[in-house]
Amino acid sequence: MSWGTTRVLGNRDAGRYLAGVLVSGFGTAAMLLVAGIWVKDLTGSSSLAGLVTLGIWGPTLVAPLIGVLADRFRRRPLLIALHLAMAALLPVLLLVDSAARVWLIFAVMAAYGVSFVLIDSAEAALVPTVVPGELLGDFNGLRTTVNEGMKLVAPLAGAGLFAAYGGHPVVLLDAATFALAAALLTLIRVREERPPPPEPWTRQLAEGLGHLRRHAALRHLVACTGATLLLAGINGAVAYAVVDDGLHRPPEFNGVLATVQGVGALAGGLAAGTLLRRLGDRRLTAVAVAALAAGLTLRAVPALAPVAVGTLAVGFGVPLVLITVWTAVQRETPNALVGRVSATVNTLTFGPGTLAVLAGAGLLELVDHRVVLSVAAAGAALLAAWALRGGPRPGAPVGPQIAQPAETASPATVAGTAPVPGEPPTAAPAGPPAGPPGRG
Repeated sequence: MSWGTTRVLGNRDAGRYLAGVLVSGFGTAAMLLVAGIWVKDLTGSSSLAGLVTLGIWGPTLVAPLIGVLADRFRRRPLLIALHLAMAALLPVLLLVDSAARVWLIFAVMAAYGVSFVLIDSAEAALVPTVVPGELLGDFNGLRTTVNEGMKLVAPLAGAGLFAAYGGHPVVLLDAATFALAAALLTLIRVREERPPPPEPWTRQLAEGLGHLRRHAALRHLVACTGATLLLAGINGAVAYAVVDDGLHRPPEFNGVLATVQGVGALAGGLAAGTLLRRLGDRRLTAVAVAALAAGLTLRAVPALAPVAVGTLAVGFGVPLVLITVWTAVQRETPNALVGRVSATVNTLTFGPGTLAVLAGAGLLELVDHRVVLSVAAAGAALLAAWALRGGPRPGAPVGPQIAQPAETASPATVAGTAPVPGEPPTAAPAGPPAGPPGRG
């Protein structure tokens, strides 16, 4: 265990928050899998089951509009309210007992997606008030590790419950974990200033976009992350072709490879803080994208060992890129703007990946999956070079304030709470702007 990880776990408030991520992430990961299975079971339609994902991810495309709300309220009360609201809303699904009420599943999943955006934005603004700057990468890495760990076990538990008792027990489990996470948030000490009087919606949105436009180093990292997730989306689109045409195995084998990729993500999350301190933002992004390039290349080889190693490399590299940009947003953005900036970053980074899934599926109708993966690997290699050399030097000014240099990590002083030398401050922790509990 690294020095940074030990310090983060030694902070009482950070530990309570991570416990909330653990329990809420378990319920969420189980529910998101079961929602699609439930629709398929009631309707017999694979296309309707697939549309469940649209309700969850759709709000991300308008995240900048939703994220403005996170800067209009105190963040911890907002987080508690959002978790309690989901705990109260989920039992509506207990009314689902036939195909005629499947629409309730879609409605609740759409609410899930909106809550994800708001939770992301509010959490991102709280992180610097609990974790010193040099530990932000460790905290974000631990949060990713917890989420990925839940994805390895919770879907199996959810599927088992559904197979034995139907969807209602999973609904109650998820509602209970949201309520428990809200209770843990109430135990966290936090000192938040009253938000300034709300400005017109359009002006607040423009301020968030303007921050990225002015901050060249952060803008470059966001562009690299969006391109990385585009390539990762192409990889996901050809996953079944890799298993079927490449390895000649049944579709269920994707579950095995998903576990391998999850192991890689766990390793990346645990190593993130140390690697950020040693390499800095741009070099770590370049290394992580290079790992993605190697992984894509190996996944094009029609043999189990190379595909397994390549899948592990993809799982290791992609989360590192995300953790790097999350940490940079937290360090380089004034606290009053973090909610809307992180929501904008969500759209700019996850949007390309969503489109890439559609594009990759279309390409498979025209060319072999090995060609698709090889071209994507070449693109990742070029992206790694651009991440290392193509961007401006970090540490650009942020409006009237001076941002912390992205290549260094100094303690954050946000919302009037400065860390005590050698210890994290006692305030509320939060998570990175992307990947709410259960979503990676």
